[in-house]
Amino acid sequence: MRSSNPVLTSLQSEEARRGKANGGAFDPYASAVYPTNTWEDTSAPSIDRPMTVDDVVTKTGITLAVIIAGALINFFIGAANPGLAMMLTLVGGLGGFITVLVSAFSKKFGSKAVTLTYAAFEGLFVGGISFLFAGISVSGANGGALIGQAVIGTVGVFIGMLYVYKTGAIKVTPKFTKLMTAGLVGVLVLSFGNLFLAMLTGNNPLRDGGMLAIIFSLVCIGLAAMSFLQDFDVADKLIRSGAPASHAWGVALGLAVTLVWLYTEILRLLSYFNRS
Repeated sequence: MRSSNPVLTSLQSEEARRGKANGGAFDPYASAVYPTNTWEDTSAPSIDRPMTVDDVVTKTGITLAVIIAGALINFFIGAANPGLAMMLTLVGGLGGFITVLVSAFSKKFGSKAVTLTYAAFEGLFVGGISFLFAGISVSGANGGALIGQAVIGTVGVFIGMLYVYKTGAIKVTPKFTKLMTAGLVGVLVLSFGNLFLAMLTGNNPLRDGGMLAIIFSLVCIGLAAMSFLQDFDVADKLIRSGAPASHAWGVALGLAVTLVWLYTEILRLLSYFNRS
């Protein structure tokens, strides 16, 4: 069973290769695959210690801090030079997307450089998107208030899904993973289809604030929330299987991707409800 998050899927693939190199296959959903010295590589000059929960929390915190710093920088750039801010937003969005692809298809996972590069790019993107909403008045509503509500909503969903995972209310099973993958592929196809439609005809039904756009955003928010369960599950199994501490950077990247997606969708949905 594999995660539908491309970053964490590639992380699992790396573990599978390492498991085979040590005489056994890696199964992230079993806690007793490896002997005590599974991660010992006698050909290497040093041994990376096993990953812990603290590693995941610390690396995720650092990644989010870089995103927030980049977002604040681009947000205030927008106040002085909106054109430059929008250019940086485009660079950030494209750069973040390319960085995720590099991580997904790279042979080396859990890279600190890749994760922090993604965070820097995505910070510019988040700051620019936030500026677009803060710089306008939506039916008399303050854009800054919408941003605050989106942040609170994102944190609330994250904590809520962590509670759901810890209590076992929803199990991450092979069927769950297949449904999630199908849903994410469907959203991706619809998003690209909507983009091409907007470019060719000017119509933007999935992002114009109408009923269809509201439903689409709710579906995206639901999928992002469910993606946290897979992210938590992969992190949990990697910790229990004794994965190297450096892999916490890969987990942090996967969580950051989901958090950014959730935030932007909540912010977009709130803007729909506050339009005149």
